[in-house]
Amino acid sequence: MSARRQRSVSPAILLGSISVVLAIAMLVAWILALVLSDLDDQIWLLVLGIISLSIIGMVLAIFMYWLVREIRANRRQISFIDSVTHELKTPLASLRLCLETLDRTGLNDTQQRSLRHMMRGDVDRLASFIDDVLVANRVGPGMEHAVVPVALAELARRCADRAVKHHDLDPETVTVDVPDDLVLRSDPTAVETICLNLIDNALKYSDRPVQVRVMGRVVGRMVQIAVADHGIGMSARDARRVFQRFFRVDSEDVRRRSGTGLGLFVVAGLVRSLRGRISASSPGVGRGTTITVQLPLGGDDARLADNRGSSRVAPEHDSPQPPRSPRAAPP
Repeated sequence: MSARRQRSVSPAILLGSISVVLAIAMLVAWILALVLSDLDDQIWLLVLGIISLSIIGMVLAIFMYWLVREIRANRRQISFIDSVTHELKTPLASLRLCLETLDRTGLNDTQQRSLRHMMRGDVDRLASFIDDVLVANRVGPGMEHAVVPVALAELARRCADRAVKHHDLDPETVTVDVPDDLVLRSDPTAVETICLNLIDNALKYSDRPVQVRVMGRVVGRMVQIAVADHGIGMSARDARRVFQRFFRVDSEDVRRRSGTGLGLFVVAGLVRSLRGRISASSPGVGRGTTITVQLPLGGDDARLADNRGSSRVAPEHDSPQPPRSPRAAPP
C-alpha cells in the first residue's frame, strides 16, 4: 500500500488531548469566575460557558468519529493481511508439492501433464492476486484511459469464457445477453477488468448448480451492464458496503471461499474513473445478487441498440485480471 493511502492517528490523539485539557481548564476557570463575580457577570459567564462546552463537545465528537474510523480501517487491514497470507501460502504450497512430485521417478506423461497443468493454474492465481493488489493501489480520479470503440458483446463473451475456465465450469454456466451491435467508447482494458471481476465474483459465490447471467442494454446515454447470479446473496446493509476496500461479508459462506476484499473495490474504482455508476442489490441471504454498472455510451461512433433486458448481482470479492491493467496517471 502506498504511503499516500496511510493515515496517522497522531492528529486524532493530539486533538483529543487538547480538548480534554481545554475542558478541564474551562471548568476550573468557570467555577472561579462564578465565585468571584457579581450576578450580572455570572449571566454572561453562563452563556460563554455553554458556548465553550458546546465547542468542546463538538471537538470530542469529531475525535470519536475519527478514532472509530481508524479502528475500523485497522481491522480491515488486519483481515486483509490474513487473506493475503492465505492467498499466497495456498498456491505456493501447491507449487512446492507439484515440484517435489515431478522430482520423483516413474511418472508417466499423463501424470506429468496433470502436474504442469496444476502448476500453471497456481501461477495464474498468484498473478491474478498480484494484479488485484496493484490495480487497487492505483484506482482513483487521476487514472488515464485510452478511449476507443468497444464491442461489449464480444468482450463479455471473452470474459465469460475465461471465468468459467478459471473455475472449471461448463460454458453454459454463464449466459451473455448483450446485443451484438452494442458498442461504447471507453477504455477496453478497464471495461474488461470490470466484466471479468464481476463474472468471476458471481461464479465464486454461487453454489452448484451455478447459473450466472450477463446483461447489457442502452439506457439513455448510458450503457447498463448487469451481472446476476443465484448464489449466496447478502443483506441490504452489506450490499451498501461491498465496494469498500478490504470489506468481506461476515458469513460462513464467504469465509470458506478465498478472497481479500479487493475485487469489488477495484471494480468500483474503475467505474468511477470512467465516470460511471455502480450498485449492488440482493433479495436477501441465499437468494442471489445483482451488480449493475452504468458507463457513458460516449461519442458519435457508439451505436445505440434497443435491448429490453433486466438487471440484478453478487457479493464483494476478487478475481483474475486481464493481462494488462489500466494506466494510472504519474504521481
